[in-house]
Amino acid sequence: MAFFSRGKRTPADGVPPEAVPEAASDAVEETVDAHAGEEPVPHVGISVSTFGAPPPAAAAPAAPGALAESAAPAAPVRRPPATAPAPQPTVPGLVDNTLVQAALAGLPGKPRNTDIMNVMRQALQGQLFVRAQGDAQALLAAGQPLNLAITTFRDKRFLLAFSGGAALQASAQAEGAAAASVIGQPAIAVLRGAVTGGYDGIYLDHATPGARLVLPKPLIEKALDEGEPGFELKALLAGARGDATALQVAEALTRVKVWVAGGTDDQGRMGLAEARSSDGQRRLEVFSHPLEVIVLGRGDRPLPLLPEQLAKALASEPDLTGVVVDPGGPWIELDRDVLAPVLALAG
Repeated sequence: MAFFSRGKRTPADGVPPEAVPEAASDAVEETVDAHAGEEPVPHVGISVSTFGAPPPAAAAPAAPGALAESAAPAAPVRRPPATAPAPQPTVPGLVDNTLVQAALAGLPGKPRNTDIMNVMRQALQGQLFVRAQGDAQALLAAGQPLNLAITTFRDKRFLLAFSGGAALQASAQAEGAAAASVIGQPAIAVLRGAVTGGYDGIYLDHATPGARLVLPKPLIEKALDEGEPGFELKALLAGARGDATALQVAEALTRVKVWVAGGTDDQGRMGLAEARSSDGQRRLEVFSHPLEVIVLGRGDRPLPLLPEQLAKALASEPDLTGVVVDPGGPWIELDRDVLAPVLALAG
């Protein structure tokens, strides 16, 4: 249901300075500069991420074409939970976007680029809510435009968006708002509506001090442009898990473009990042969006892979146990047997 219009808007309170970090413009530039384009991807491994236990001592230099281990052992990295936090609804009928809530709650006093990117990547899944003046259903039935709640800051107009019931209640209490409707939409629809509706961005959870942030329009546009059209992988990883989830993710990998993390080790060898566990499991790190690479803060470069390229990368390294998709969380590990439909594309 489309609900964005260019009609009169209901203004809210202004934007506090901490909600518009100075790093926002730099964050936009970083997303632009980090995208590597459709260049060939090398089939050697670098930038090893080890989860759970320290990695083994560095081995002797690898033979040409083999997976190369970093010269210095990496410190153990604690992987976040595999699944999204369970919703804690504060308003009956509203399903909170717990990933966005967690990203906002984790913001420092002065957000860095990676903090902004983390909120942006989590805002690409689940639902977000907006407020409309009056009875939205009646207005839509009558073909009338909706007056959506906005705020202004330095002559810029930001659409108010909310992660869940608590943020909506805080907004209503702060403003003493008149009768209003709450509209829940897929987050992607809210983001796209903000871009096409003439706004300068969205303001997430504006009445929640310490857990609120403005996402500027250029950053939203870039994030939408760089993702696969349906954001299918992110939806699968953020949703409820079942016995079929791994197979659904594997099937999606046969159709959608993904990214891998490329970089150079201390000896100048170029390759792709993999995750190694203490029990010897080796998984290629695969990402649903280039932002997923950037937020890890390792300095790796997002490199795009089409399904056939992913298949060839896996086929060329039979010692890889499988893949881990979006290791920044929510994540999922897929073994080679589950990846059989992907490997079949290698020919």
